[in-house]
Amino acid sequence: MNSALKWKLIAGFLLVFIAGGAAGVFVTMAIGHRFMFGPHPPGMTAQMMKNRLRWQLHLTDEQMTKISPIIEKTGAQLEQIRGDTGRRVRDVIAESHREIAQYLTPEQQQRLKQMEERRRHWMQHHGPWRRNSPPSASPSEAQSPPSD
Repeated sequence: MNSALKWKLIAGFLLVFIAGGAAGVFVTMAIGHRFMFGPHPPGMTAQMMKNRLRWQLHLTDEQMTKISPIIEKTGAQLEQIRGDTGRRVRDVIAESHREIAQYLTPEQQQRLKQMEERRRHWMQHHGPWRRNSPPSASPSEAQSPPSD
């Protein structure tokens, strides 16, 4: 095997390795973003807490039975906090858009409204508690997340 062929093989393996790493990072980021910021079904927080505690603490079935009500209550509280935080964020952004609009040209104001409509449309189709909201619902008129 000559030197040129050896370097081509090394470069090829290195290129495949880098491409695999880049693909892995892309997939991880896409899944991670959806997991962190996407809608969660009700009760998912408590179930993840139960799984983690069972695994890390090696809990028995009896122990899980005793602590499940505590974890369920905690999960529900955390889901409520997440929903409240999301509503507060939307309210703050809506208020900032109202304040910004006074300094924009009519064309820019129209673009800002289009941005808001695209976000509202996206949330109606992807947001955790917006699926059943009427299309004209503003962030402050959105339904609260379902509680189980």
